[in-house]
This record gives sequence, C-alpha cells and structure tokens, in this order.
Amino acid sequence: MGTVSGWFGSQLARYLSTEVHQHGSAPPTRAARLLATLQPGDVLLVEGHSRFSTAIKYLTQSTWSHAALYVGAEALRRTGAPPGHCFVEADVSDGVRSVEAELFEGYHTRICRPVGLADEDIHRVVGYAVARLGHQYDLRNVWDLARYLFPTPPVPLRWRRRMLSLGSGDPTRAICSTLIAQAFQSIHYPILPLITTTSRDSPDCPACVDEILQLRHHSLFAPRDFDVSPYFAVVKPTLAQGFDFHSLQWTDNKSEPERAAFGVA
Repeated sequence: MGTVSGWFGSQLARYLSTEVHQHGSAPPTRAARLLATLQPGDVLLVEGHSRFSTAIKYLTQSTWSHAALYVGAEALRRTGAPPGHCFVEADVSDGVRSVEAELFEGYHTRICRPVGLADEDIHRVVGYAVARLGHQYDLRNVWDLARYLFPTPPVPLRWRRRMLSLGSGDPTRAICSTLIAQAFQSIHYPILPLITTTSRDSPDCPACVDEILQLRHHSLFAPRDFDVSPYFAVVKPTLAQGFDFHSLQWTDNKSEPERAAFGVA
C-alpha cells in the first residue's frame, strides 16, 4: 500500500511541478546580481511558475511559493556538489539538494536576511542544512496541497493554513520552508514565534511585562513567513549595490493619445 501511495504521490508531484505560463509585474533579478548581494544564512524567496507554486501561493495568500537557503560555495565544497552550487533547497522531485544561482534566473525573488547573527551562528545554520543533503521531499505535503486546493466540502479561507499539515514530521523528509525553519530553530533564532506576555509582579514597576517566546512547530512554516517576520531584513540587490536613478536611461515611447493626455506636444 505504501508503495502504491508513494507512486501516486510521485506522479502527482510531477504533475504539480510542471511549469505553466504566468504573467508577472515584478522584474527578475540576474543571478550575477544576486550573488553579489547574498551572504551565507540569507533566505531567498522565489515566486514560482508551476502548478505546485500556484497552490502554495493560493493557500498561503502570498507571492512566494519557494524558499532556498544561501550557504555559499565553500560550505558545499566537501559534499561533492558541482562547482557553482551555493544554495540548499528541498525540491519536490529530487529532495534536499544543492543548486546554483542560475536556477532562479528569470524568477521574481526576494532576499530575507536574519539580523544579529554571529559567524558561529551562521555556521551552525548553514551546517544544519548542508547535513541534510540527500533527504527526501515530504510527499505528504503534495497530498495536502492537492486536498486543500480543491476541498470537498469547501474549507473556509481562515482555516486553510491551520488545517494544512505541511509535512509528516519524519526527520528524514523535508519541504523547502520547514527545512530552513528547522535550521534557524536549531540556534533558537526567531521567525514567527508564539509570544505571550507575563507580568513581572514587581512593586517598583507594576506595569512592566516580560515577553516569552515559544517556537512554532516547523511544519507550520511557509515561505511567506520569512518575508513578514520582524527578525529578517528585506535586502534588494538593486539598492544594496548603490542605486542612482540619475544613471537610468529612459525612452519616450508614449503613443500619440498618451502624449495628448499628458499634455505633451
């Protein structure tokens, strides 16, 4: 039974991972510009174009459907990874693997950078991800996506994410966002923790409270969480590399009706 389920899961994964044409308003970032900006420990969010990506974006109400961790070429040198590989990601077909920046050429991306990490912290986060190369992709995630993309009976939108169990919890299996979430949770770095407040019960400061953070289960994370997290900075390669709008070259390509509307002779 498990073999049959695995076969159907693989076939479903292959179908969902097929690229489909999508119109996008945001320009992609060149791989060379990404590499000039990225630092080990950065999370790269990707707006994918597959059926799988469409399902994730729909369920999480987000632009982002995939996440990859930039680890740098040096961290992968002893793993036998091909030259140029510098990311670790969980792929639906190949499992946890290393890839090059050129894989994301042509996609709208966003760099999310954790703030305040020491070199040792980054080393541990990167090492956690690299150590899991070769792990399988958690196909339960594929079944969940298919089930809640076309729910019967319909599932209210506010419940969909809570009901979506992103993964089986098997430590030898992973999906893109949970792999990265586990890497950061291994050093207790916050992404979107549960926060409770408790009174200090201090006579000197009766209104003072302490915030207590609790790790959210890694299976509940989606790519968007790194974007909305208050602990990750959004880094835009165009701005990070010294943007000067004076150097831009424009073309006057307005049609005659547009020129008339703007009062241009």
